[in-house]
Amino acid sequence: MSDDPARRMVGRTVLVTGGTGGIGLATATGLARMGAVVGVTGRDASRCETAAETIRAASGAEDVRGFSGDLSVQSEVRRLAAEVLAAFPRLDVLVNNVGGYWSHRHTTADGRERTFALNHLAPFLLTHLLLDRLRESAPARVVTVSSGAQGMGRVDLDDLQCERRYSGQRAYSQSKLANVLFTFELARRLAGMGVTATVLHPGVVRTGFGGEDPGRFVGLVTPLARPFMKSPEQGARTSIYLASSLEVEGVSGQYFADRRPRRASARAYDEQMAARLWEASARLVGLPA
Repeated sequence: MSDDPARRMVGRTVLVTGGTGGIGLATATGLARMGAVVGVTGRDASRCETAAETIRAASGAEDVRGFSGDLSVQSEVRRLAAEVLAAFPRLDVLVNNVGGYWSHRHTTADGRERTFALNHLAPFLLTHLLLDRLRESAPARVVTVSSGAQGMGRVDLDDLQCERRYSGQRAYSQSKLANVLFTFELARRLAGMGVTATVLHPGVVRTGFGGEDPGRFVGLVTPLARPFMKSPEQGARTSIYLASSLEVEGVSGQYFADRRPRRASARAYDEQMAARLWEASARLVGLPA
């Protein structure tokens, strides 16, 4: 890794999930400008190619690739992971950026509640499928985008799918706390293996957040709050920092906001809950615990 911040990622390969717009696109563009080989994922193949072209034009990078797949569906995660492994002989950074919010309960093709499936199970499964390649490329990093909503989250192991009681905010906050619990547990399990795991709050950012199913509250509040929100480029700064900075080389198991370590929710430090969530998640995606 170069000491020159402008070329720090030369020779490095990065995968950014949810990289066709918003924070993900800004993250991928910023890392490409530093010289990284970049892959982005998105649900739609044409949007993936458009994003790749946008990143090339904005960064001058030549090697930018798109991988399409609906990461809320486990078979799609597995297929996409296989394509990434075939395309990239090394993987230095995985940025688990993809996420969503739905005001009403939806289920995936696997029968999972969509918010939990996309926001937590997708990064959990994808990270596992790419972990050997990350270890082979060590020192490597796993960076996961959570939210300040993790502070309001409660993980209910008896109702992870929000079948008994659903609200968009409850499902989202639970999934974002799950991101932090997963990262902290991943860091413990990867200690000494050359792969770090960090998690972050990007801030409140102007994106298409919740646009598919905003509900009345989000639909009313978002237009009023939009002038005070960060731009996607501002929201991507902490992701880029954790993916590239020499200052966090070797730093693992920490929560960041505004490029600084912060204290996450008290619930995020419950190691017993983290281990139990790990086991439950492994069962839900068909992996050994």
